[in-house]
Amino acid sequence: MATQANGNVRVFSLGGIGEIGKNMYVIESEQDMIVIDAGLMFPEDDMLGIDIVIPDISYLTQNKEKLRGIFLTHGHEDHIGALTYILRQVHVPIYGTKLTLGIVESYVKEKGLRKKPDFRVVHDNSVIQTGQLKTSFFRTNHSIPDSVGMVVQTPEGVIVHTGDFKFDQTPVDGQYTSLDKLTEIGKKGVLCLLSDSINAEVPGVSPSEAIAGNGIMDIFLETEGRIVITTFATNIHRIQQVIQAAEESGRKIAVNGQAMEKTIEISRRLGYLDAEDDIFITTDQVEDTDPKKVAILCTGSQGEPVSALMNMAKGEDDNLTIEEGDMVIIAANPVAGNEKTVSQTIDFLYQIGAEVVMGENVHSSGHARQEELKMMLNLVKPQYFIPVHGEYRMQFVHGELAEETGMDPNNVFLLDKGEVVEFSKGKAVKSGKVPAGNVLIDGLGIGDVGNIVLRDRRLLSEDGILVVVVTLSKKSGTIVSGPDIISRGFVYVRESEELMEKAHKKVSETLEKSISENVSEWSTLKSSIRDSMSRFLFEKTKRRPMILPIIMEI
Repeated sequence: MATQANGNVRVFSLGGIGEIGKNMYVIESEQDMIVIDAGLMFPEDDMLGIDIVIPDISYLTQNKEKLRGIFLTHGHEDHIGALTYILRQVHVPIYGTKLTLGIVESYVKEKGLRKKPDFRVVHDNSVIQTGQLKTSFFRTNHSIPDSVGMVVQTPEGVIVHTGDFKFDQTPVDGQYTSLDKLTEIGKKGVLCLLSDSINAEVPGVSPSEAIAGNGIMDIFLETEGRIVITTFATNIHRIQQVIQAAEESGRKIAVNGQAMEKTIEISRRLGYLDAEDDIFITTDQVEDTDPKKVAILCTGSQGEPVSALMNMAKGEDDNLTIEEGDMVIIAANPVAGNEKTVSQTIDFLYQIGAEVVMGENVHSSGHARQEELKMMLNLVKPQYFIPVHGEYRMQFVHGELAEETGMDPNNVFLLDKGEVVEFSKGKAVKSGKVPAGNVLIDGLGIGDVGNIVLRDRRLLSEDGILVVVVTLSKKSGTIVSGPDIISRGFVYVRESEELMEKAHKKVSETLEKSISENVSEWSTLKSSIRDSMSRFLFEKTKRRPMILPIIMEI
């Protein structure tokens, strides 16, 4: 573990670097430490059975006497989704804007945490002093309202974290990124900038959210039949524009999907979504409503197999079914890793006979593209730069963009999770690592599934399992019954009788040989069965199923 010299300031990531999601960044002085964001990540393809992934916070728990608070930039799951798990281990103030904390509070109620969190609402003019660290905020444009970036004054200088942002010149809610504050911050001098890298590979400027809204409005006005529209449940700006399109086209909205319903309820209650009660109908009222007067707003933009969209498409929803002639708008782009499921969803919708629309006509990214990223660098004028939030290639390209703006390549740090940048007397160097990695959540289990369990799951998924059951006599050590061989996911027994007979014989020979050599340790017997069977089956089938010997004694 890296150690800290007195008076120095350290910056590192526990998640969100080299990956998309799981954002968590730490700023640490000699006496104090704050965390920016606490996000989750959805599992990769080889994480079989895993529900979500959260950061390893062992460094925070080991140093919790220094931890002064967790600061949240906005209300997306990749920035707040790990909080309910982290708050079981540390109890510190949680700072966030009104909407962000409203969403977090709903997660906390859902998870039933015993201890009520210490929520503290902030806004873009708030200033929070936590020991040696003073944090202020600036407003940003993103695909969810109430998003902020952060300015942290440390003993070594100012550190700026952009949060997720873009420069939208026609924002839906009329709230612009705080260019005046960023300019002022840059004039005063910034030690280090941490900036969103998601769209670092994409040239140009991210289109305004208003463009996506215009595209949705056109479809609502021109479509004769029923409309089904799906987007991220937390994309409140997009939901607002769907409501406006429904009002203009004389349609009622039926909301389908628990996450979407919850977001709309919270946003309306807190004043971030403008919608009258009479614009909504229930899903069981859709059948009795003229298709020309209906729009179904649902979850499922990422092709999730049990989402509202897929349930409707498969006919598994109690009230709603997507039918031939329906217009389906997918107002979102696939998140990295979801391209295949989204493609399969679109293919399935076309098979039903639905018309599908997606792309920039109905979707705009909430993340800055290259010209906006360079604009942020030019406004802030940092001495040092750490690209964050994105896979390594995105960080790398973002670093090149910084060099294009005139930054010294030696002052750009491309980090791994846990890798520390330490600032001392205005100079920055890489300085060791802190523990960082993945904690896997499977059902109610937190961290009880590790690499060994995942390896076993991969083996089972690839070549199946053979269970070998044998009963031995306690007195004589001879075989009383068996061996019985049970195959699951390896071969179909009825069509492989010859192979199974030979496998049965191989196990019997292995046991008899071991017994004749006076081997009685169960672990040794199991190992012999496993080794001989593995060699035999690979020779016969070129497969390596998991071999699970079970020995009973009577």
